[in-house]
Amino acid sequence: MKRDQLLTRRRLLIAGTGAVGAAATAGVLTPVTGDGPAESAPAAGPQTRRPPHSSAYRLQPLTGYGPPQAAPRRTLVRREPLLRVSGRGRTMVLTFDDGPDPRYTPAILDTLAEYDVRAMFFVCGEMAADNKVLLARMADEGHVVGNHTWSHPLLTRLTRRQIRSQMERTCDVIEEAYGERPEWFRAPFGAWNRAAFQLGAELGMEPLAWTVDTLDWTTPGTRFIVDRVENGAAPGVVVLSHDAGGDRSQSVRALRRYLPELLDSGYHVTVPRRV
Repeated sequence: MKRDQLLTRRRLLIAGTGAVGAAATAGVLTPVTGDGPAESAPAAGPQTRRPPHSSAYRLQPLTGYGPPQAAPRRTLVRREPLLRVSGRGRTMVLTFDDGPDPRYTPAILDTLAEYDVRAMFFVCGEMAADNKVLLARMADEGHVVGNHTWSHPLLTRLTRRQIRSQMERTCDVIEEAYGERPEWFRAPFGAWNRAAFQLGAELGMEPLAWTVDTLDWTTPGTRFIVDRVENGAAPGVVVLSHDAGGDRSQSVRALRRYLPELLDSGYHVTVPRRV
């Protein structure tokens, strides 16, 4: 009889512990759906200035000294990517895919620095491995670097093991060059599947898509790209552009034209953050 009571009590304790763990995990992220927002960082633009030492934006590598680190948080497995961000006022996010490319990325970084604006760069591992200095600059200037796989494949044609390899190798390169592992992931071609969502979450990354596609990858002309951004501008919008993968000179010129116009129109261009 006593043995049965002890077993029953043990089962209750285990069940209680699991419930507490589930509740704690559910509270890590703000509840959102693919049509809902992720929280954005404080707005950046002409009205804000970077601290004198911009390297403060960069997280220092972990060492064997200092306070104990908190347990890794678990990331919610989503069924669709996030499409928008939330923030005070007219907040927008600019994202650049496929780089870094030494022919175009430095010019984009120069323009962002000129207007004291931060953006997101979804990098490919094979590009990042050859251009680590550019990732270090992104870190120093407060930009967010996300994972865009190693070689930009169509994930829906890969095995689960191949998808994990694409993600993990890129995470490793980003951590080495940028100073921390990525918290955001974007599937090449916007082709998501269950494995991509699950493996991204296992690696601590949230899936972020976009609201406005500039179609700059078709090289439609600078004016066309500018019009796409300005006509699609709205609170919470995530803009997709590219800084690699082809001739991106139009993307560079377009940014120089639409960025000051967005800021003059009262938009705050910033980066999202996990909550």
